[in-house]
Amino acid sequence: MLFSYLVKGIVIGFSLALPVGPIALLCVRRTLARGPASGVASGMGAATADGVYGLIAVFGITFISNFLFSHHIILRLIGGGILCYLGIRIFLSMPRENPTSGEENGLVHDYVSALLLTFTNPMTVVALAAIFAAAGVGDPQGNYLGAAVLVAGVVLGSALWWLVLSGAVSWFHGRVNGRVLRFVNRVSGTLIAGFGLIVLLSLAGWNVQQ
Repeated sequence: MLFSYLVKGIVIGFSLALPVGPIALLCVRRTLARGPASGVASGMGAATADGVYGLIAVFGITFISNFLFSHHIILRLIGGGILCYLGIRIFLSMPRENPTSGEENGLVHDYVSALLLTFTNPMTVVALAAIFAAAGVGDPQGNYLGAAVLVAGVVLGSALWWLVLSGAVSWFHGRVNGRVLRFVNRVSGTLIAGFGLIVLLSLAGWNVQQ
């Protein structure tokens, strides 16, 4: 039974992390620019946030859930602003052709920045709750050990995707020159800032409707 929860959690976590978004672009860019360790650290930050949101979704922690949803506008505003800032910074950055793994602010910074950025999207809780319900695991019914194993599976599944992504991208790490890295910075910076702008514009549209 516990193994079934673990497998379901891994599948859910992997599927949740799979879509290409700002965190994936950030992971790819950091892997190419600073080495696979930087990309993995960023991915682990996102996986940790997914795990925390998984705990909230499966256990229905009322206080935290209410806080997230009552402050979802400010959280998304912060997230959108951070994405715009990161995008512009990446776009303007000048890459080194022979970077060292974990340079600049270090792996801890890569981990924490991805963790906090993922936390600015509280709708992840809604997505996880819906997925848990569809998979028939939305209510632990007192089986707290099973629920904990499920959430652990979510973290493992999410982490697995980030390891796969960073590993695949790192294959190109030694095969790119400064010109290619500058192109990657331009594209990823534009897309990341674009994600942030979409978030901010969606909030402006929501406020107009109110």
